[in-house]
Amino acid sequence: MATILDLIGNTPLVELKNMTKHLPDNIHIYAKLERFNPGGSVKDRPALCMIQDGIDSGKLTPDKIILDSTSGNTGIALAMIGAVLNYKVRLVMPGNVSDERKRICRAYGADLIFSDPLEGSDGAILEARRIYEADSDRYFKPDQYNNPANPRSHEESTGPEIWRDTDGTVTHFIASLGTSGTLVGTGRFLKRSNPDIQIIAAEPDSPFHGIEGLKHIESSIVPGIYDASVHDQKIPISTEEAYDFTQQLALQEGLLCGQSCGCAMAAALKVAETMMKQGQAANIVAIFPDSGEKYLTTAVFSGNRMMDGAGI
Repeated sequence: MATILDLIGNTPLVELKNMTKHLPDNIHIYAKLERFNPGGSVKDRPALCMIQDGIDSGKLTPDKIILDSTSGNTGIALAMIGAVLNYKVRLVMPGNVSDERKRICRAYGADLIFSDPLEGSDGAILEARRIYEADSDRYFKPDQYNNPANPRSHEESTGPEIWRDTDGTVTHFIASLGTSGTLVGTGRFLKRSNPDIQIIAAEPDSPFHGIEGLKHIESSIVPGIYDASVHDQKIPISTEEAYDFTQQLALQEGLLCGQSCGCAMAAALKVAETMMKQGQAANIVAIFPDSGEKYLTTAVFSGNRMMDGAGI
């Protein structure tokens, strides 16, 4: 009998029409809407793969607690999967993640520990590591930043779905950088399918940014799964750009998204406009990792005319 976990993957691919009106007819931007996973984000894929690997290897037994650091989405996915499979889940997250994320994790029954908000995701990583090392027999730590099951989940699902749904015509793939699992795994599959496909990383342009869930790789603890050889290009995106495009996606495309989606959209438009200047065709696919409901109380939507009804 199927469970909600069987609904992970096979998310829709939609073409963006309104924000791309200035582009010629031979350039298309598609968004892969990972919000349609049951946990609401792209992180359902690696979370399930890491948990299943733990069970299959015997490292995750019924008496152990699932422990990991998270900025929110992986934690939500682990908490949801733990609820289905009857595992206790303990999550370490920066104290300044959105209130919605905290509430969702708790709704699934997860125990939350908050790290110093000024230390961002790196602080959560270090605190989770400290907790695990103090009592390793008590926990199963998926370790999303270093577990090869993270990129493998995308190599086995996200990549093949994009190839299938574009009939192999994708020319550029864009993903924002957090753990880097989505970019690395999907990129590996697409490069095997067609080495000419350009794999592009969208990254915050500064160590001090406000794009929740993303990493400025050069100034952060580099994830063990990060493989710089996979991507052909890295595009820096400012917090202001990411916020603006997040707002515009809701206002113009009807897509209420998180900031990492705005970051990916900003990069996709930069690529599209470069291709336009060069007179080349392109089918650009960008990962939209989650939905915007978890961010309505954050700065990305504060003062937005969508929220105050201006222009009506």
